[in-house]
Amino acid sequence: MLSLIAGLAGAADTAKSTAPTSAKVASKPVSGIAVEYIDPAVRVQDDLFSHMNGKWLATTEIPADKSSWGSFAKLRDDIQPQLRAIIEGAAANKAGGAEAQRIGDFYASFMDEAKLEQLGITPLNAELAKVAAITDKKQLPQLISHFNQIGVTAPYGYGVHQDNKDSTKYVADLYQDGLSLPDRDYYLKADDAKLADTLAKYEQHLTKMLTLAGNANAADTARAIVAFEKQLAQLQWTKVELRDPIKAYNKVDIAKLGDVAPGYDWNAYLTDAGVAGKVSYVIVSQPSYLKGMTALLESTPLETLKAYFQWQLLRSNAAYLSKAFVDENFAFYGTVLSGVTEQRPRWKRGVSVTEGALGEAVGKLYVAEHFPAERKARMEALVKNLLATYKTSIDKLDWMTPVTKKQAQAKLAKFTYKIGYPNKWRDYSALTISKDDLVGNVLRSHQFDYNKELNKLGKPIDRDEWGMTPQTVNAYYNPEMNEIVFPAAILQAPFFNADADDAVNYGAIGGVIGHEISHGFDDQGAQYDGDGNLRDWWTAEDHKAFAAKTKMLVDQYNEFSPLPGYHVNGQLTLGENIADNSGVAIAYKAYKLSLHGKKPPVIDGLTGDQRFYMGFAQVWRMKMREAAQIQQIKTDPHSPGQFRANGPMRNQPGFYDAFGVKPGDKMYLAPKDRVIMW
Repeated sequence: MLSLIAGLAGAADTAKSTAPTSAKVASKPVSGIAVEYIDPAVRVQDDLFSHMNGKWLATTEIPADKSSWGSFAKLRDDIQPQLRAIIEGAAANKAGGAEAQRIGDFYASFMDEAKLEQLGITPLNAELAKVAAITDKKQLPQLISHFNQIGVTAPYGYGVHQDNKDSTKYVADLYQDGLSLPDRDYYLKADDAKLADTLAKYEQHLTKMLTLAGNANAADTARAIVAFEKQLAQLQWTKVELRDPIKAYNKVDIAKLGDVAPGYDWNAYLTDAGVAGKVSYVIVSQPSYLKGMTALLESTPLETLKAYFQWQLLRSNAAYLSKAFVDENFAFYGTVLSGVTEQRPRWKRGVSVTEGALGEAVGKLYVAEHFPAERKARMEALVKNLLATYKTSIDKLDWMTPVTKKQAQAKLAKFTYKIGYPNKWRDYSALTISKDDLVGNVLRSHQFDYNKELNKLGKPIDRDEWGMTPQTVNAYYNPEMNEIVFPAAILQAPFFNADADDAVNYGAIGGVIGHEISHGFDDQGAQYDGDGNLRDWWTAEDHKAFAAKTKMLVDQYNEFSPLPGYHVNGQLTLGENIADNSGVAIAYKAYKLSLHGKKPPVIDGLTGDQRFYMGFAQVWRMKMREAAQIQQIKTDPHSPGQFRANGPMRNQPGFYDAFGVKPGDKMYLAPKDRVIMW
């Protein structure tokens, strides 16, 4: 989970409440383990994931409108009716004020299918005309700036974040972008039959969409666009290369941008973007890409570039047009790319689009209805407990020198945490929403978000800001803020169960908390200090020891294969794998400390330690369609669910003790091969 922000993922029924370690539970505690899904035919010592979830895996069908299904997906789906009631309630409540009106009107604009059918592609006509009017490549910088502002894909992107080497300042960042497929491999891996087939189907899809849009030479145009995107892909850094924050930190004075990527009017771009005059330098994340891209723009015929930009306008907004565009867009991006056979009900799509634009406005109402105040206090107690345990664990590390331990403790002491919802809510009063203008609403919401980010430049760091909405089932660590964040929606079963014995809660939400803390000390996060700056606080000796451990972990995960011919990329998933392994280790230590020497009860025939590890494993219960699995392997820094359950266990001494894992068992690793980091 780290692209700058490192997230947990992405259930069981919603719990009545959530209980921390010290909270009073039911007089007769339950295990919290879904024993009905356990497959006794699979030994836990051979495959914890399949033992825990075997009956569920054998009997559960992935819903037709989902690419995957499991604990996270179910909880997210369970929340949808709650959000629908909130949004539709806002639409019906005339006394709810301007914010409720915005929510209701945005949703109404999406749900008015008859209006959208009547409009067809016309809502995009004004934007398409802007592209058509271009007569000179000198106009491209302003066009790309405009696309960046309205949420349309362009050959490079723009963002604002804290300066990685001066976290007291906001900085503008330029980075590679421009592809319509999930990763460069889809364009370049001609020896992979499945990816090659996807690329061919993408060109067919492009042809169909352009035909719907009225292009009389759709096939030729599609071929030219695919060829252009393939050239962009050849220039792009790989997902593994993108994980290196030092390599991606290239501070360039605005006056010298032309030296990095010559022959392009950066002044025109930055002026139109509103950046000129606000900062004296930018961060160029991938200089070689930017240089190659500007040369590619120069060598590509203008008509091809115009067709590409019109396609990106259409692609980015196809879901908001008439049925023909919506259906063809889904046929490729839903079915071909993810294996989904049925569109989500329109109301669910409407909920997603509405909360995407007005996330905190919806979140404020969600928290008021579905997040009891005691959950926040209980979660705070657990977070403090896990942080204290991490502190103790650092002191006891046998592979780190005292000098680096002191620096690690200094970073840990500066950790901050946010739980449930923001201290201050976002003001949407400057966002205009019209009940009968869906595409306009979407474009204006992107412009609204862009302006919010632009206005940060030159201002103090906003430490109250959240990177996720309260209704998001996820969590994250932000290295620039050195903070861990837990939205309200994740504080429910199976992550946090009010009626369960402490063991399962430590394994589940405790593992989540430990995971996010550990991101501060994974291979990326460990390059930042406690103030959020990229700074080397390690001795050479400790760098060497840490690198040896990370190599072992990479090698372990490289062996995992969820599909024939496709292996987990241990380097791409390294940060998440460190967080999974370290998080569960810290949560286990915290659980043992919470017992104060007392022996936990045996429930459902399971000891406390067994329930702890099983509680961790059932969080990762999931199934995924083949196309979606391939996409995950290529793009996602998280390992597939079964390896998030099994992978860490092979490195946990407590797991061996809890289940009597011995040499010859499939989960067994010799002590010398186990990776114990934090």
